Amino acid sequence: MNSFGSKFRVSLFGESHGTAIGVVIDGVPSGIPLSNADFSEDLSRRAGGRKGATPRVEPDNLEFLSGLFNNHTTGSPLTVIVRNTNTRSGDYLNLKDTPRPGHADYVSLVKHRGFADSRGGGHHSGRITLALVIAGVVAKKIILPAKPVSTILHIGGESQWDSKLDEALEKGDSLGGLLECRINELPAGVGEPFFDSFESVISHIVFAIPGIRGIEFGDGFHAAQMWGSEHNDPITDLNGQTAGNSAGGINGGISNGNPVVFRVAVKPTSSITMPQRTINLKSGKMEELIIEGRHDTCFALRVPVVLEAATAIAVANLIDL
Repeated sequence: MNSFGSKFRVSLFGESHGTAIGVVIDGVPSGIPLSNADFSEDLSRRAGGRKGATPRVEPDNLEFLSGLFNNHTTGSPLTVIVRNTNTRSGDYLNLKDTPRPGHADYVSLVKHRGFADSRGGGHHSGRITLALVIAGVVAKKIILPAKPVSTILHIGGESQWDSKLDEALEKGDSLGGLLECRINELPAGVGEPFFDSFESVISHIVFAIPGIRGIEFGDGFHAAQMWGSEHNDPITDLNGQTAGNSAGGINGGISNGNPVVFRVAVKPTSSITMPQRTINLKSGKMEELIIEGRHDTCFALRVPVVLEAATAIAVANLIDL
């Protein structure tokens, strides 16, 4: 399925080299002020063209097909599309019979019996995160004063990553990264036990971002090495503030009034320019693969705004709209 949520339901559509990328958002309250200007900052943060990012740059002009009138939401489903104008589908002709290592080429071929649009990764492409960011801008307005803020902790294991990025660019290789997201000013009491726990809903949508390899909240995996007396957080005031926030702002699946803090691991970009080996589906033999096209050396650099968007969408599904 290509939809997420119940109170604030987001449905994504489009392919990397198709006519357009789009999103339908159901459950948007009426009367929210909304214009193109509200989207410009986050769309710019996601865009390519910078060092380490894809050279593919699109204008990303928004077209509102429904749910908006006189620059205010109407309460009906909000539908937004962005036309793809800068595509080079010929770069992918040599990949028809040679699935790229680390990509969804092979599994998409099997699942969709060869009918899926595979150009540029098709519906699996990071280009689709544009639709998530669009929905995230709307969600951010809805969940105020709560605000998700994402930062990069390291790229390729380095907190100062510029030289590591230069090395990857020179070699034709790629890098991953570690990001942290904090949700500030979120009140206590948001979330449910078990299947709709705060962590469950966040994790569900976060793993929809292409290339996410792991997530941890608060002390995360380090908690497995701690004493209970270390990990347990004394509550220090009547508002639920704790001494160390080891639980990352969540107890029993419900926000406890502290900032919600979690980290995600982003894999290195799969499309690299250095030669690789893969199977030829016609011959059944391994052969050398050279990947053409325009790709991120490190798409983790563009993930922070996508992570914020996904987080805001999750929170919009947990709070009372």
